[in-house]
Amino acid sequence: MATQASIVTRDVQKIAEETGNVYETVAIISKRARQVSSNIKEELSGKLAEFASSVDNLEEVFENREQIEISKFYERMPKPSAIAIEEFVEGKIMYRYPEESGESEKTEKTEKSE
Repeated sequence: MATQASIVTRDVQKIAEETGNVYETVAIISKRARQVSSNIKEELSGKLAEFASSVDNLEEVFENREQIEISKFYERMPKPSAIAIEEFVEGKIMYRYPEESGESEKTEKTEKSE
């Protein structure tokens, strides 16, 4: 993931050029950010499930350094919204509009970039 975790100022007009509408762009990016967040959460839960124990005592909680390191790694990762914005700017997100057959909501289809 090449996205930086720091705050970046973006030109909203430049980002919205592809769709022609800022709100459509935000909707596309937000849906992708939810997908990224869900994928990260599933991955983290899977890794932390290895450390789950039926009996929780304080000694085990403090001794489990690997679990702490995994958690710190995920905390340092860029936010899902930053990843989604970067993917949109780089053209990695595919989206489409529903056909005019009674559907009023716009739907997007995204690539798997993980």
